[in-house]
Amino acid sequence: MAFGDKLTHRFHKSSDASTGAASVEEYSTSIHEKSDKSAIGKFLDKIAVQEEKGLSVSQTFLFNFDLRPVESARRVWSWFNYVFFWIADSFNINTWQIAATGVQAGMSWWTCWLSVWVGYFLCGIFVTISARVGIYYHVSFPVSCRSSFGVFGSIWPVFNRVVMSCVWYGVQGYIGGTTMALMLRSIFGNDLNTRIPDGISSPNVTTFEFLSFFLFWLFSLPFIWLEPHKVRHLFTVKSYVVPVAGIAFLVWTIKKANGIGPIVKQPSTIHGSEFAWEFIRMVMNSLANFATLITNAPDFSRFSKTKKSAKWAQLFSIPLCFSITSLIGILVSSASTVIYGETYWSPIDVLGRFLDNYNSGNRAGVFFISLAFALAQLGTNISANSLSAGTDATALFPKYITIRRGGYICAAVGLAICPWELLSSSNKFTTYLSAYSVFLSAIFGVIFADYYIVKRGWLILTDLYNAEKTSAYTYWHGINYRAFVAYICGILPNIVGFVGATGAGSVPQGAMYVYDFNFFTGFASSIVVYVLLCYIHPIPGLPTDIKKDLFKKGWYEIYAEVEEFDVSGGVINGEGQEPEEEAIDYYSEEKKV
Repeated sequence: MAFGDKLTHRFHKSSDASTGAASVEEYSTSIHEKSDKSAIGKFLDKIAVQEEKGLSVSQTFLFNFDLRPVESARRVWSWFNYVFFWIADSFNINTWQIAATGVQAGMSWWTCWLSVWVGYFLCGIFVTISARVGIYYHVSFPVSCRSSFGVFGSIWPVFNRVVMSCVWYGVQGYIGGTTMALMLRSIFGNDLNTRIPDGISSPNVTTFEFLSFFLFWLFSLPFIWLEPHKVRHLFTVKSYVVPVAGIAFLVWTIKKANGIGPIVKQPSTIHGSEFAWEFIRMVMNSLANFATLITNAPDFSRFSKTKKSAKWAQLFSIPLCFSITSLIGILVSSASTVIYGETYWSPIDVLGRFLDNYNSGNRAGVFFISLAFALAQLGTNISANSLSAGTDATALFPKYITIRRGGYICAAVGLAICPWELLSSSNKFTTYLSAYSVFLSAIFGVIFADYYIVKRGWLILTDLYNAEKTSAYTYWHGINYRAFVAYICGILPNIVGFVGATGAGSVPQGAMYVYDFNFFTGFASSIVVYVLLCYIHPIPGLPTDIKKDLFKKGWYEIYAEVEEFDVSGGVINGEGQEPEEEAIDYYSEEKKV
Protein backbone atom coordinates (compact mmCIF):
# COMPACT_ATOMS: atom_id res chain seq x y z
CA MET A 1 0.00 0.00 0.00
CA ALA A 2 1.48 3.36 -1.06
CA PHE A 3 1.94 6.15 1.45
CA GLY A 4 -0.80 8.27 -0.15
CA ASP A 5 -3.21 5.33 -0.12
CA LYS A 6 -2.59 4.79 3.59
CA LEU A 7 -3.40 8.40 4.33
CA THR A 8 -6.52 8.19 2.17
CA HIS A 9 -7.59 5.03 4.00
CA ARG A 10 -7.30 6.80 7.37
CA PHE A 11 -9.44 9.73 6.33
CA HIS A 12 -12.21 7.49 5.04
CA LYS A 13 -12.28 5.83 8.44
CA SER A 14 -12.37 9.14 10.33
CA SER A 15 -15.14 10.48 8.10
CA ASP A 16 -17.26 7.41 8.79
CA ALA A 17 -16.63 7.72 12.52
CA SER A 18 -17.57 11.38 12.60
CA THR A 19 -21.00 10.91 11.05
CA GLY A 20 -22.14 7.60 12.50
CA ALA A 21 -24.87 5.97 10.45
CA ALA A 22 -25.53 9.08 8.42
CA SER A 23 -23.41 9.93 5.40
CA VAL A 24 -21.07 12.90 5.31
CA GLU A 25 -23.39 14.70 2.89
CA GLU A 26 -26.46 14.18 5.09
CA TYR A 27 -24.57 15.37 8.15
CA SER A 28 -23.39 18.50 6.36
CA THR A 29 -26.90 19.23 5.06
CA SER A 30 -28.40 19.00 8.54
CA ILE A 31 -25.84 21.46 9.87
CA HIS A 32 -26.65 23.99 7.15
CA GLU A 33 -30.40 23.59 7.64
CA LYS A 34 -30.03 24.42 11.33
CA SER A 35 -27.93 27.48 10.58
CA ASP A 36 -30.56 28.79 8.16
CA LYS A 37 -33.14 28.97 10.92
CA SER A 38 -31.75 32.18 12.43
CA ALA A 39 -30.35 35.48 11.24
CA ILE A 40 -27.15 34.79 13.15
CA GLY A 41 -26.77 31.49 11.36
CA LYS A 42 -27.24 33.16 7.99
CA PHE A 43 -24.66 35.80 8.90
CA LEU A 44 -22.13 33.17 10.00
CA ASP A 45 -22.68 31.25 6.77
CA LYS A 46 -22.16 34.50 4.87
CA ILE A 47 -18.76 35.23 6.42
CA ALA A 48 -17.59 31.60 6.46
CA VAL A 49 -14.49 30.94 4.37
CA GLN A 50 -14.57 27.15 4.53
CA GLU A 51 -14.53 25.87 0.97
CA GLU A 52 -14.52 22.14 1.69
CA LYS A 53 -17.93 20.50 1.89
CA GLY A 54 -18.98 17.64 4.13
CA LEU A 55 -16.80 18.53 7.11
CA SER A 56 -17.83 17.39 10.56
CA VAL A 57 -18.17 20.00 13.29
CA SER A 58 -14.77 19.11 14.75
CA GLN A 59 -13.10 19.26 11.34
CA THR A 60 -14.34 22.82 10.78
CA PHE A 61 -12.15 23.79 13.75
CA LEU A 62 -9.10 22.06 12.29
CA PHE A 63 -9.06 22.74 8.58
CA ASN A 64 -9.29 25.38 5.89
CA PHE A 65 -7.30 26.25 2.78
CA ASP A 66 -4.62 28.20 4.67
CA LEU A 67 -4.06 25.32 7.10
CA ARG A 68 -3.76 22.56 4.52
CA PRO A 69 -0.32 21.24 3.52
CA VAL A 70 1.24 23.42 0.84
CA GLU A 71 1.17 21.81 -2.59
CA SER A 72 4.16 22.07 -4.93
CA ALA A 73 2.62 24.90 -6.99
CA ARG A 74 2.89 27.19 -3.95
CA ARG A 75 6.26 25.90 -2.76
CA VAL A 76 8.22 28.52 -4.67
CA TRP A 77 10.68 29.93 -2.11
CA SER A 78 14.23 29.20 -3.27
CA TRP A 79 17.32 29.58 -1.10
CA PHE A 80 17.89 33.17 -2.24
CA ASN A 81 14.31 34.08 -1.24
CA TYR A 82 15.16 33.08 2.33
CA VAL A 83 18.36 35.09 2.17
CA PHE A 84 16.41 38.13 0.95
CA PHE A 85 13.80 37.45 3.64
CA TRP A 86 16.37 37.67 6.43
CA ILE A 87 18.19 40.61 4.87
CA ALA A 88 14.85 42.39 4.77
CA ASP A 89 13.93 41.33 8.30
CA SER A 90 17.30 42.22 9.81
CA PHE A 91 17.43 45.80 8.53
CA ASN A 92 14.96 47.33 10.94
CA ILE A 93 15.20 49.87 13.70
CA ASN A 94 14.35 47.36 16.40
CA THR A 95 17.52 45.35 15.64
CA TRP A 96 19.61 48.49 15.94
CA GLN A 97 17.98 49.39 19.24
CA ILE A 98 18.67 46.00 20.80
CA ALA A 99 22.33 46.13 19.82
CA ALA A 100 22.74 49.74 20.93
CA THR A 101 21.44 48.95 24.44
CA GLY A 102 24.76 47.19 25.07
CA VAL A 103 26.64 50.38 24.25
CA GLN A 104 24.28 52.31 26.48
CA ALA A 105 24.97 49.81 29.29
CA GLY A 106 28.69 50.52 29.09
CA MET A 107 30.10 47.89 26.70
CA SER A 108 32.63 48.81 24.04
CA TRP A 109 31.48 48.53 20.44
CA TRP A 110 33.41 45.35 19.63
CA THR A 111 32.41 43.41 22.76
CA CYS A 112 28.80 44.39 22.17
CA TRP A 113 29.05 43.23 18.56
CA LEU A 114 30.63 39.94 19.62
CA SER A 115 27.67 39.25 21.91
CA VAL A 116 25.35 39.94 18.98
CA TRP A 117 27.23 37.46 16.76
CA VAL A 118 26.90 34.76 19.41
CA GLY A 119 23.22 35.52 19.98
CA TYR A 120 22.17 35.52 16.34
CA PHE A 121 24.27 32.47 15.52
CA LEU A 122 22.22 30.62 18.12
CA CYS A 123 19.09 32.11 16.54
CA GLY A 124 20.12 30.70 13.15
CA ILE A 125 20.53 27.24 14.66
CA PHE A 126 17.15 27.32 16.41
CA VAL A 127 15.30 28.67 13.36
CA THR A 128 16.80 25.94 11.17
CA ILE A 129 15.77 23.30 13.71
CA SER A 130 12.23 24.65 14.02
CA ALA A 131 11.80 25.02 10.25
CA ARG A 132 12.42 21.35 9.48
CA VAL A 133 8.87 20.12 10.05
CA GLY A 134 7.59 22.72 7.58
CA ILE A 135 10.16 21.69 4.99
CA TYR A 136 9.30 17.98 5.11
CA TYR A 137 5.56 18.02 5.84
CA HIS A 138 4.68 21.44 4.34
CA VAL A 139 2.48 22.41 7.30
CA SER A 140 2.37 25.61 9.32
CA PHE A 141 3.19 26.07 13.00
CA PRO A 142 -0.47 25.81 14.17
CA VAL A 143 -0.78 22.42 12.47
CA SER A 144 2.61 20.99 13.41
CA CYS A 145 2.23 21.78 17.12
CA ARG A 146 -0.93 19.64 17.20
CA SER A 147 1.41 16.67 17.28
CA SER A 148 2.82 17.74 20.67
CA PHE A 149 0.02 19.70 22.37
CA GLY A 150 -2.93 17.83 20.82
CA VAL A 151 -5.35 18.86 18.09
CA PHE A 152 -7.22 21.17 20.50
CA GLY A 153 -4.48 21.72 23.07
CA SER A 154 -2.48 23.43 20.31
CA ILE A 155 -4.88 26.36 20.54
CA TRP A 156 -2.97 27.68 23.56
CA PRO A 157 0.51 27.97 21.98
CA VAL A 158 -1.10 29.31 18.80
CA PHE A 159 -3.03 31.91 20.79
CA ASN A 160 0.19 32.80 22.60
CA ARG A 161 1.96 33.35 19.31
CA VAL A 162 -0.91 35.36 17.83
CA VAL A 163 -1.03 37.67 20.86
CA MET A 164 2.70 38.28 20.65
CA SER A 165 2.41 39.04 16.94
CA CYS A 166 -0.32 41.57 17.60
CA VAL A 167 1.69 43.26 20.35
CA TRP A 168 4.79 43.35 18.21
CA TYR A 169 2.87 44.67 15.24
CA GLY A 170 1.95 47.65 17.38
CA VAL A 171 5.50 48.07 18.68
CA GLN A 172 7.11 47.85 15.25
CA GLY A 173 4.38 50.07 13.84
CA TYR A 174 5.04 52.72 16.45
CA ILE A 175 8.77 52.58 15.67
CA GLY A 176 7.81 52.93 12.02
CA GLY A 177 5.80 55.97 13.03
CA THR A 178 8.99 57.67 14.19
CA THR A 179 10.32 57.42 10.63
CA MET A 180 7.08 58.99 9.40
CA ALA A 181 7.56 61.80 11.92
CA LEU A 182 11.04 62.53 10.54
CA MET A 183 9.69 62.65 6.99
CA LEU A 184 6.98 65.11 8.05
CA ARG A 185 9.50 67.28 9.90
CA SER A 186 11.82 67.22 6.87
CA ILE A 187 8.99 68.58 4.69
CA PHE A 188 6.98 70.88 6.95
CA GLY A 189 9.56 72.13 9.43
CA ASN A 190 11.70 70.81 12.24
CA ASP A 191 9.35 72.35 14.80
CA LEU A 192 6.25 70.64 13.41
CA ASN A 193 6.00 68.50 16.52
CA THR A 194 5.61 71.62 18.66
CA ARG A 195 3.27 73.45 16.26
CA ILE A 196 0.66 70.69 16.47
CA PRO A 197 -1.22 71.07 19.78
CA ASP A 198 -0.83 68.15 22.15
CA GLY A 199 -4.20 66.76 23.22
CA ILE A 200 -3.04 63.43 24.65
CA SER A 201 -2.40 63.22 28.37
CA SER A 202 0.08 60.32 28.25
CA PRO A 203 3.69 61.28 29.11
CA ASN A 204 4.97 58.77 26.53
CA VAL A 205 3.23 60.06 23.39
CA THR A 206 2.11 63.36 21.89
CA THR A 207 -0.58 64.09 19.33
CA PHE A 208 2.08 64.52 16.64
CA GLU A 209 3.70 61.20 17.51
CA PHE A 210 0.35 59.43 17.47
CA LEU A 211 -0.48 61.02 14.11
CA SER A 212 2.81 59.74 12.68
CA PHE A 213 2.14 56.26 14.05
CA PHE A 214 -1.39 56.24 12.63
CA LEU A 215 -0.19 57.30 9.17
CA PHE A 216 2.38 54.50 9.11
CA TRP A 217 -0.26 52.05 10.31
CA LEU A 218 -2.68 53.23 7.62
CA PHE A 219 -0.19 53.02 4.76
CA SER A 220 0.76 49.48 5.85
CA LEU A 221 -2.75 48.05 5.41
CA PRO A 222 -2.62 47.38 1.63
CA PHE A 223 0.48 45.20 2.02
CA ILE A 224 -1.30 42.82 4.39
CA TRP A 225 -3.38 41.74 1.39
CA LEU A 226 -0.38 40.02 -0.26
CA GLU A 227 -0.46 36.22 -0.26
CA PRO A 228 2.37 34.44 1.64
CA HIS A 229 3.97 32.83 -1.40
CA LYS A 230 3.92 36.18 -3.28
CA VAL A 231 5.04 38.50 -0.47
CA ARG A 232 8.64 37.39 -1.07
CA HIS A 233 8.87 40.09 -3.77
CA LEU A 234 8.41 42.78 -1.11
CA PHE A 235 11.37 41.33 0.79
CA THR A 236 13.47 41.33 -2.38
CA VAL A 237 12.80 45.05 -2.97
CA LYS A 238 13.51 45.86 0.66
CA SER A 239 16.77 43.88 0.64
CA TYR A 240 18.06 46.09 -2.20
CA VAL A 241 16.92 49.47 -0.88
CA VAL A 242 17.31 49.39 2.90
CA PRO A 243 20.92 48.15 3.27
CA VAL A 244 22.07 50.95 0.97
CA ALA A 245 20.25 53.50 3.13
CA GLY A 246 21.62 51.95 6.33
CA ILE A 247 25.20 52.07 5.09
CA ALA A 248 24.72 55.65 3.87
CA PHE A 249 23.42 56.60 7.32
CA LEU A 250 26.45 55.00 8.96
CA VAL A 251 28.88 56.83 6.66
CA TRP A 252 27.07 60.12 7.28
CA THR A 253 27.25 59.61 11.04
CA ILE A 254 30.94 58.68 11.00
CA LYS A 255 31.67 61.80 8.97
CA LYS A 256 29.93 63.96 11.56
CA ALA A 257 32.03 62.23 14.25
CA ASN A 258 35.18 63.22 12.30
CA GLY A 259 36.20 59.70 11.36
CA ILE A 260 35.87 56.24 12.77
CA GLY A 261 38.80 56.61 15.19
CA PRO A 262 36.97 58.29 18.07
CA ILE A 263 34.19 55.71 17.86
CA VAL A 264 36.18 52.50 18.06
CA LYS A 265 38.47 53.85 20.79
CA GLN A 266 35.68 54.25 23.35
CA PRO A 267 36.47 51.68 26.07
CA SER A 268 34.05 49.66 28.17
CA THR A 269 32.96 51.35 31.35
CA ILE A 270 31.96 48.06 33.00
CA HIS A 271 34.33 45.26 33.95
CA GLY A 272 34.59 41.89 35.63
CA SER A 273 31.40 40.06 36.57
CA GLU A 274 29.29 43.10 35.70
CA PHE A 275 30.62 42.96 32.15
CA ALA A 276 30.18 39.16 31.93
CA TRP A 277 26.53 39.28 32.94
CA GLU A 278 25.84 42.19 30.60
CA PHE A 279 27.40 40.13 27.77
CA ILE A 280 25.06 37.24 28.61
CA ARG A 281 22.06 39.56 28.70
CA MET A 282 22.93 40.86 25.25
CA VAL A 283 23.10 37.31 23.90
CA MET A 284 19.74 36.55 25.49
CA ASN A 285 18.25 39.77 24.10
CA SER A 286 19.17 38.59 20.60
CA LEU A 287 17.44 35.27 21.28
CA ALA A 288 14.44 37.02 22.80
CA ASN A 289 14.17 39.20 19.71
CA PHE A 290 13.90 35.97 17.70
CA ALA A 291 11.72 33.90 20.03
CA THR A 292 8.56 34.44 18.01
CA LEU A 293 10.24 33.68 14.68
CA ILE A 294 11.91 30.59 16.12
CA THR A 295 8.56 29.28 17.31
CA ASN A 296 6.65 29.73 14.06
CA ALA A 297 9.46 29.07 11.57
CA PRO A 298 7.35 26.38 9.80
CA ASP A 299 4.96 29.12 8.66
CA PHE A 300 7.62 30.16 6.14
CA SER A 301 9.64 26.98 5.62
CA ARG A 302 6.54 25.15 4.33
CA PHE A 303 6.93 27.20 1.11
CA SER A 304 10.47 25.86 0.59
CA LYS A 305 10.97 24.74 -3.01
CA THR A 306 13.32 21.88 -2.09
CA LYS A 307 14.54 20.16 1.05
CA LYS A 308 17.65 22.35 1.12
CA SER A 309 16.15 25.73 0.21
CA ALA A 310 15.31 26.72 3.79
CA LYS A 311 18.19 25.01 5.60
CA TRP A 312 21.67 26.42 4.96
CA ALA A 313 20.35 29.73 3.65
CA GLN A 314 18.78 30.50 7.03
CA LEU A 315 21.53 29.02 9.16
CA PHE A 316 24.17 31.36 7.71
CA SER A 317 22.16 34.40 6.59
CA ILE A 318 20.57 35.07 10.00
CA PRO A 319 23.78 35.66 12.00
CA LEU A 320 25.44 37.45 9.08
CA CYS A 321 22.56 39.81 8.25
CA PHE A 322 21.58 40.64 11.83
CA SER A 323 25.17 41.13 12.94
CA ILE A 324 25.87 43.58 10.13
CA THR A 325 22.70 45.49 10.93
CA SER A 326 23.57 45.47 14.61
CA LEU A 327 27.03 46.81 13.83
CA ILE A 328 25.43 49.84 12.20
CA GLY A 329 23.31 50.40 15.31
CA ILE A 330 26.30 49.99 17.62
CA LEU A 331 28.55 52.36 15.67
CA VAL A 332 25.82 54.95 15.25
CA SER A 333 25.05 54.78 18.96
CA SER A 334 28.73 55.11 19.79
CA ALA A 335 29.13 58.00 17.36
CA SER A 336 26.24 59.85 18.97
CA THR A 337 28.26 59.97 22.18
CA VAL A 338 31.12 61.63 20.33
CA ILE A 339 28.93 64.05 18.35
CA TYR A 340 26.35 65.07 20.97
CA GLY A 341 27.87 63.98 24.26
CA GLU A 342 24.91 61.66 24.85
CA THR A 343 24.37 58.02 23.86
CA TYR A 344 21.21 57.55 21.82
CA TRP A 345 20.03 53.96 21.85
CA SER A 346 17.70 54.55 18.88
CA PRO A 347 19.25 55.48 15.51
CA ILE A 348 16.10 57.45 14.74
CA ASP A 349 16.99 59.83 17.58
CA VAL A 350 20.41 60.34 16.00
CA LEU A 351 18.88 60.92 12.57
CA GLY A 352 16.48 63.43 14.12
CA ARG A 353 19.37 65.42 15.55
CA PHE A 354 20.69 65.88 12.01
CA LEU A 355 17.73 68.21 11.46
CA ASP A 356 19.14 70.60 14.08
CA ASN A 357 20.99 72.10 11.12
CA TYR A 358 17.87 72.59 8.97
CA ASN A 359 19.33 73.06 5.51
CA SER A 360 18.22 71.53 2.21
CA GLY A 361 20.93 68.85 2.20
CA ASN A 362 20.12 67.60 5.68
CA ARG A 363 16.38 67.70 4.99
CA ALA A 364 16.72 65.63 1.80
CA GLY A 365 19.10 63.17 3.40
CA VAL A 366 16.91 62.66 6.47
CA PHE A 367 13.78 62.29 4.32
CA PHE A 368 15.12 59.60 2.01
CA ILE A 369 16.86 57.65 4.76
CA SER A 370 13.68 57.83 6.84
CA LEU A 371 11.67 56.61 3.84
CA ALA A 372 14.00 53.62 3.49
CA PHE A 373 13.73 52.93 7.23
CA ALA A 374 9.94 53.09 6.93
CA LEU A 375 10.16 50.43 4.22
CA ALA A 376 12.38 48.43 6.57
CA GLN A 377 9.77 48.57 9.33
CA LEU A 378 6.99 47.73 6.88
CA GLY A 379 8.74 44.60 5.62
CA THR A 380 9.57 43.46 9.15
CA ASN A 381 6.03 44.07 10.37
CA ILE A 382 4.57 42.08 7.48
CA SER A 383 6.97 39.13 7.72
CA ALA A 384 7.37 38.76 11.46
CA ASN A 385 4.00 39.97 12.68
CA SER A 386 0.93 40.39 10.45
CA LEU A 387 1.73 37.42 8.23
CA SER A 388 2.64 35.27 11.23
CA ALA A 389 -0.44 36.36 13.14
CA GLY A 390 -2.67 35.76 10.13
CA THR A 391 -1.22 32.32 9.49
CA ASP A 392 -1.55 31.25 13.11
CA ALA A 393 -4.95 32.87 13.67
CA THR A 394 -6.42 30.63 10.99
CA ALA A 395 -6.09 27.78 13.49
CA LEU A 396 -8.21 29.58 16.09
CA PHE A 397 -11.31 29.87 13.89
CA PRO A 398 -10.53 28.13 10.58
CA LYS A 399 -14.09 28.44 9.32
CA TYR A 400 -14.05 32.23 9.57
CA ILE A 401 -10.43 33.43 9.55
CA THR A 402 -8.01 33.42 6.63
CA ILE A 403 -4.44 34.68 6.63
CA ARG A 404 -5.63 38.02 5.26
CA ARG A 405 -8.38 38.43 7.83
CA GLY A 406 -5.99 37.42 10.60
CA GLY A 407 -3.47 39.98 9.37
CA TYR A 408 -6.01 42.79 9.54
CA ILE A 409 -7.13 41.67 13.00
CA CYS A 410 -3.48 41.84 14.03
CA ALA A 411 -3.22 45.40 12.69
CA ALA A 412 -6.36 46.45 14.57
CA VAL A 413 -5.10 45.04 17.86
CA GLY A 414 -1.67 46.57 17.29
CA LEU A 415 -3.29 49.99 17.03
CA ALA A 416 -5.31 49.50 20.21
CA ILE A 417 -2.58 48.36 22.63
CA CYS A 418 -0.85 51.75 23.05
CA PRO A 419 2.62 50.46 22.05
CA TRP A 420 4.38 53.67 23.08
CA GLU A 421 4.09 52.53 26.69
CA LEU A 422 6.40 49.59 25.91
CA LEU A 423 9.02 51.80 24.31
CA SER A 424 9.30 54.51 26.95
CA SER A 425 12.82 53.37 27.89
CA SER A 426 15.42 50.86 26.77
CA ASN A 427 15.19 49.08 30.14
CA LYS A 428 11.45 48.49 29.78
CA PHE A 429 11.93 47.41 26.17
CA THR A 430 14.55 44.74 26.92
CA THR A 431 12.56 43.59 29.98
CA TYR A 432 9.58 42.98 27.75
CA LEU A 433 11.75 41.05 25.29
CA SER A 434 12.93 38.73 28.04
CA ALA A 435 9.39 38.36 29.40
CA TYR A 436 7.82 36.87 26.30
CA SER A 437 10.92 34.78 25.64
CA VAL A 438 10.19 32.97 28.91
CA PHE A 439 6.84 31.72 27.59
CA LEU A 440 7.77 30.99 23.99
CA SER A 441 10.98 29.13 24.85
CA ALA A 442 8.96 26.67 26.94
CA ILE A 443 6.57 26.12 24.02
CA PHE A 444 9.45 25.58 21.61
CA GLY A 445 11.08 23.15 24.05
CA VAL A 446 7.97 20.94 24.05
CA ILE A 447 7.70 21.03 20.25
CA PHE A 448 11.41 20.25 19.85
CA ALA A 449 11.26 17.32 22.29
CA ASP A 450 8.17 15.87 20.62
CA TYR A 451 9.49 16.02 17.05
CA TYR A 452 13.21 15.37 17.46
CA ILE A 453 13.46 13.17 20.56
CA VAL A 454 10.16 11.35 21.03
CA LYS A 455 8.78 10.91 17.50
CA ARG A 456 12.08 11.21 15.59
CA GLY A 457 10.54 13.17 12.71
CA TRP A 458 7.55 10.83 12.28
CA LEU A 459 4.16 12.55 11.81
CA ILE A 460 0.87 11.08 10.64
CA LEU A 461 -0.16 13.94 8.38
CA THR A 462 -3.88 13.20 8.22
CA ASP A 463 -4.22 12.82 11.99
CA LEU A 464 -3.17 16.45 12.39
CA TYR A 465 -6.61 17.32 10.96
CA ASN A 466 -8.61 14.63 12.75
CA ALA A 467 -10.22 15.03 16.19
CA GLU A 468 -11.84 11.59 16.31
CA LYS A 469 -10.77 8.96 18.83
CA THR A 470 -8.90 7.15 16.07
CA SER A 471 -6.47 10.07 15.72
CA ALA A 472 -3.01 9.66 17.22
CA TYR A 473 -3.07 13.28 18.35
CA THR A 474 -6.41 13.35 20.15
CA TYR A 475 -4.78 12.26 23.43
CA TRP A 476 -7.30 13.22 26.15
CA HIS A 477 -10.16 15.14 24.54
CA GLY A 478 -7.68 16.66 22.08
CA ILE A 479 -5.21 17.76 24.77
CA ASN A 480 -1.81 16.25 25.58
CA TYR A 481 -1.37 16.82 29.32
CA ARG A 482 2.34 15.95 29.07
CA ALA A 483 2.96 18.99 26.88
CA PHE A 484 1.22 21.37 29.28
CA VAL A 485 2.98 19.99 32.35
CA ALA A 486 6.32 20.37 30.54
CA TYR A 487 5.34 23.87 29.39
CA ILE A 488 4.56 24.99 32.94
CA CYS A 489 7.78 23.42 34.23
CA GLY A 490 9.65 25.39 31.58
CA ILE A 491 8.17 28.65 32.84
CA LEU A 492 8.52 28.11 36.59
CA PRO A 493 12.34 28.44 36.89
CA ASN A 494 12.14 31.94 35.41
CA ILE A 495 9.12 33.27 37.31
CA VAL A 496 11.01 34.55 40.37
CA GLY A 497 13.61 36.29 38.24
CA PHE A 498 10.87 37.77 36.07
CA VAL A 499 9.28 39.34 39.15
CA GLY A 500 12.61 40.91 40.04
CA ALA A 501 13.32 42.09 36.49
CA THR A 502 9.98 43.87 36.23
CA GLY A 503 10.47 45.55 39.60
CA ALA A 504 7.41 43.89 41.12
CA GLY A 505 9.37 42.76 44.16
CA SER A 506 12.76 42.02 45.69
CA VAL A 507 14.14 38.57 44.81
CA PRO A 508 17.42 36.69 45.53
CA GLN A 509 20.31 37.44 43.20
CA GLY A 510 20.57 33.76 42.32
CA ALA A 511 17.08 33.88 40.80
CA MET A 512 18.15 36.83 38.69
CA TYR A 513 21.15 34.89 37.38
CA VAL A 514 18.83 32.04 36.38
CA TYR A 515 16.52 34.53 34.69
CA ASP A 516 19.42 35.95 32.70
CA PHE A 517 19.54 32.57 30.92
CA ASN A 518 15.74 32.63 30.51
CA PHE A 519 15.52 31.22 26.97
CA PHE A 520 17.79 28.25 27.66
CA THR A 521 16.30 27.66 31.09
CA GLY A 522 12.76 27.40 29.74
CA PHE A 523 13.82 25.47 26.65
CA ALA A 524 15.86 22.83 28.52
CA SER A 525 13.42 22.39 31.40
CA SER A 526 10.44 21.73 29.13
CA ILE A 527 12.45 19.22 27.06
CA VAL A 528 13.52 17.17 30.08
CA VAL A 529 10.04 17.07 31.61
CA TYR A 530 8.28 16.22 28.33
CA VAL A 531 10.64 13.35 27.45
CA LEU A 532 10.41 11.99 30.99
CA LEU A 533 6.59 12.04 30.94
CA CYS A 534 6.51 10.35 27.53
CA TYR A 535 8.79 7.63 28.90
CA ILE A 536 6.61 7.10 31.98
CA HIS A 537 3.32 7.33 30.09
CA PRO A 538 3.96 6.62 26.37
CA ILE A 539 1.97 8.50 23.77
CA PRO A 540 0.13 6.99 20.77
CA GLY A 541 1.10 7.38 17.13
CA LEU A 542 4.76 6.39 17.44
CA PRO A 543 6.72 4.23 14.99
CA THR A 544 6.67 0.64 16.22
CA ASP A 545 10.37 0.55 17.08
CA ILE A 546 10.17 3.63 19.27
CA LYS A 547 6.99 2.47 20.94
CA LYS A 548 8.85 -0.58 22.19
CA ASP A 549 11.90 1.41 23.23
CA LEU A 550 11.64 5.21 23.42
CA PHE A 551 15.42 5.61 23.45
CA LYS A 552 16.15 3.26 20.54
CA LYS A 553 18.12 4.90 17.73
CA GLY A 554 16.28 5.71 14.52
CA TRP A 555 14.95 8.51 12.34
CA TYR A 556 11.53 8.18 10.66
CA GLU A 557 10.96 11.46 8.87
CA ILE A 558 9.49 11.43 5.34
CA TYR A 559 9.18 14.04 2.62
CA ALA A 560 5.45 14.29 1.92
CA GLU A 561 4.76 15.19 -1.72
CA VAL A 562 1.17 16.24 -1.14
CA GLU A 563 -0.56 17.68 -4.20
CA GLU A 564 -4.25 17.45 -3.29
CA PHE A 565 -5.64 17.36 0.21
CA ASP A 566 -9.38 16.89 0.72
CA VAL A 567 -9.97 16.37 4.43
CA SER A 568 -13.64 15.43 4.01
CA GLY A 569 -13.16 12.84 1.30
CA GLY A 570 -9.71 11.62 2.18
CA VAL A 571 -8.13 12.48 -1.17
CA ILE A 572 -4.38 12.93 -1.09
CA ASN A 573 -2.54 12.70 -4.40
CA GLY A 574 1.17 12.75 -4.94
CA GLU A 575 4.02 10.39 -4.30
CA GLY A 576 5.59 10.37 -0.86
CA GLN A 577 8.81 8.78 0.25
CA GLU A 578 7.89 5.34 1.54
CA PRO A 579 8.92 4.93 5.19
CA GLU A 580 10.20 1.64 6.45
CA GLU A 581 7.26 -0.72 6.91
CA GLU A 582 8.28 -1.74 10.41
CA ALA A 583 8.33 1.92 11.47
CA ILE A 584 4.63 2.44 10.72
CA ASP A 585 2.15 2.25 13.55
CA TYR A 586 -0.92 4.31 12.68
CA TYR A 587 -2.79 3.50 15.85
CA SER A 588 -1.86 2.70 19.38
CA GLU A 589 -2.97 -0.74 20.55
CA GLU A 590 -5.89 0.83 22.40
CA LYS A 591 -7.13 2.70 19.31
CA LYS A 592 -6.32 0.25 16.55
CA VAL A 593 -9.30 -0.33 14.24
